[in-house]
Amino acid sequence: MSDVQTAPASGAGTLNQKLDNFFKITERGSSVRQELIAGLTTFLAMVYSVIVVPNMLGAAGFDQGAVFIATCVVAAFGSLLMGLWVNLPMAIGCAISLTAFTAFSLVLGQGVSIPVALGAVFLMGVVFTLITVTGVRQWILNNLPAGIAHGTGIGIGLFLLLIAANGVGLIIKNPHDGLPVTLGAFTSFPVIMSLLGLAAIIGLEKLKVPGGILMVIVAISVLGLIFDPGVTFHGVFALPSIENSLFGTMDIMGAMSPVVLPAVLALVMTAIFDATGTIRAVAGQAGLLDDKGQIINGGKALTADSVSSIVAGATGGAPAAVYIESAAGTAAGGKTGLTAALVGALFLVLIFLAPLSYLVPGYATAPALMYVGLLMLSNVAKLDFEDFVDALAGLVCAVFIVLSSNIVTGIMLGFATLVIGRLFSKEVSKLNLGTVLIAIALVIFYAGGWAL
Repeated sequence: MSDVQTAPASGAGTLNQKLDNFFKITERGSSVRQELIAGLTTFLAMVYSVIVVPNMLGAAGFDQGAVFIATCVVAAFGSLLMGLWVNLPMAIGCAISLTAFTAFSLVLGQGVSIPVALGAVFLMGVVFTLITVTGVRQWILNNLPAGIAHGTGIGIGLFLLLIAANGVGLIIKNPHDGLPVTLGAFTSFPVIMSLLGLAAIIGLEKLKVPGGILMVIVAISVLGLIFDPGVTFHGVFALPSIENSLFGTMDIMGAMSPVVLPAVLALVMTAIFDATGTIRAVAGQAGLLDDKGQIINGGKALTADSVSSIVAGATGGAPAAVYIESAAGTAAGGKTGLTAALVGALFLVLIFLAPLSYLVPGYATAPALMYVGLLMLSNVAKLDFEDFVDALAGLVCAVFIVLSSNIVTGIMLGFATLVIGRLFSKEVSKLNLGTVLIAIALVIFYAGGWAL
């Protein structure tokens, strides 16, 4: 009898040990339970993408059912690759900003057909991957000055705060003359839930309650189901529709036309700095840097998100990238690839459980994103104000990421400020050739009007 009773525990112990050994969980100061909680937290923070991406591409004429499946497949592939191969807690999915460019600029704006647009995404992924595997992207990462590296983290933190606050209506576009944003409906249910949720997360994290962020997301989702008419139960299971599938419909030759090729290059250039900056910021926030300040398994991480864009073009999705929302999982304790692998597995399951994605309203995950944004502001303390030019260039990068709502814009202005600042401060000796070349390339990219 005792053998029967202890068998499950023994089996569970063996599985935990295998996971621990494979993902180096104990070595990185985590636990299987903590990694699973982090994975679920990240998944819930980014599950909105399976609604937003199909809606955006649907407005451009894509079949929404086909895009839903493609979005899940891209997120599953990219996150599993990041988890099982790279062993980092970063989830990958169809990038919202690049989705918007594909739908509204490429298809609706330039009149490019859907197959050609998918060919452009595929081609962008191929070029992006070539740049990554040849070491160019790692070279860019290695030549990221300390101030701009920390400034990117600060800026992304501010950006997350703005995205979350705007998403729930706390901060809205100003309909009157003056500054571009203003306070929204402070007494609305989404805003109240978001602010209460943020305060609850801060309190629970102070007490180091395991899974505190996830608990708040689930609790607010339940309250939304009870009190918010907009949150309704649509069922649990739904067979995916394979009608009008976009798998393999890309037109690569069409994407090589002189009309489309500049858009492909713009996508590549944007992804290089946007996704690279995000990976660096999330890794830094999770403490996953080596003693030289470089990302652990950084080369593999960069390859994983670029390869995912190839899959996106082939399956009918939008360009892929590491999601900023991954920081919600690292804030919940995720330190290994088990976090990302769970996200990937859940996106595979979601293909058959699509109705459940509507049970997590935006104001349930907004508190987690706000909390992560606040945590990332701690990068200010890492700026070395003894090196005044470097520190201030980092702050320029941070501020203009949020003011322009564009990570690459902030990075470009940060690099330009650093190089010019070094010249005027007579600190040319502190510049290296890589930093100067990156600054020139970014300025030309913007001055030429190719920036997204």
